[in-house]
Amino acid sequence: MNSATTTIAYLILVIFVPISNSYKWSEIPESDADLFELALNLEYLEAEFFLFGSLGYGLDKFAPNLSSGGPPPLGAQMAKLDFLTRDIIQQFAWQEVGHLRAIKNITKGFPRPLLDLRVKSFAEVMNKALGRTLNPPFNPYVSSLNFLIASYLVPYVGLTGYVGANPKLKDPQSRKLLAGLLAVESGQDAVIRALLFQRATERVYPYGITVAEFTDRISKLRNKLGGEGRKDEGIIGPACQGAEGKVTGNVLAGDDYSVGYSRTPEEILRIIYGGGDEHVPGGFYPNGAYGNIAKSFLK
Repeated sequence: MNSATTTIAYLILVIFVPISNSYKWSEIPESDADLFELALNLEYLEAEFFLFGSLGYGLDKFAPNLSSGGPPPLGAQMAKLDFLTRDIIQQFAWQEVGHLRAIKNITKGFPRPLLDLRVKSFAEVMNKALGRTLNPPFNPYVSSLNFLIASYLVPYVGLTGYVGANPKLKDPQSRKLLAGLLAVESGQDAVIRALLFQRATERVYPYGITVAEFTDRISKLRNKLGGEGRKDEGIIGPACQGAEGKVTGNVLAGDDYSVGYSRTPEEILRIIYGGGDEHVPGGFYPNGAYGNIAKSFLK
């Protein structure tokens, strides 16, 4: 067979033969599936926030099979983003669509939960973080900087959940998928933090509060809601908490060994519900999260 024939045969295979999905397995332990389904709640939130923010539409337009008939998110809208930020957020959005596919390939899954992405929902978080009522209310959709600050709320919580879930997984393929999801979620968080770090001393209009202070207060709020000590850090902090106690810059958050923090399902739910109680829905999930783990607390 000459080289031309070989090339043609290869192209035919690429075009017409389905590519195997290494994340499709007939069965994983139920406990593994439960952990992935808890993460699925956060992946839905990220997908919708990033899709709407960058493209103006969500899963119901771009991947309705993934929303599975769940209620449309409340108040999600296209953000006023500069070209670079829109490009980055759009990349994040499609990555989250892929994450939804990967998780729903290996679990029973569930329809998209009700998500509250209204301006009011984000404003309440920021008011709680800063300890005062901002005027006008914080709006994540009004500028690139505001959207990035709001995005600071999202991937980091999920990645700490993945770190916490890792030792609980029983199946090697489950751990492989988790590692892949964690890699991209960590990358997203790193990009967001780096973009904010570039503007750390800039004051967010019209509040007169620096970007660094926003991140510091958000991280402290998540630590408080989680209720299990320091597992969250802003983009600038005291040198004693920096890498090897040498720097105040904190473009990546990590513990005393610069290892990523982990959170339990309870901590994750306390944070995403916004009230510090895994038994009481609220925040971005007004009706609560789905899946066996989340529902077990709602009982």
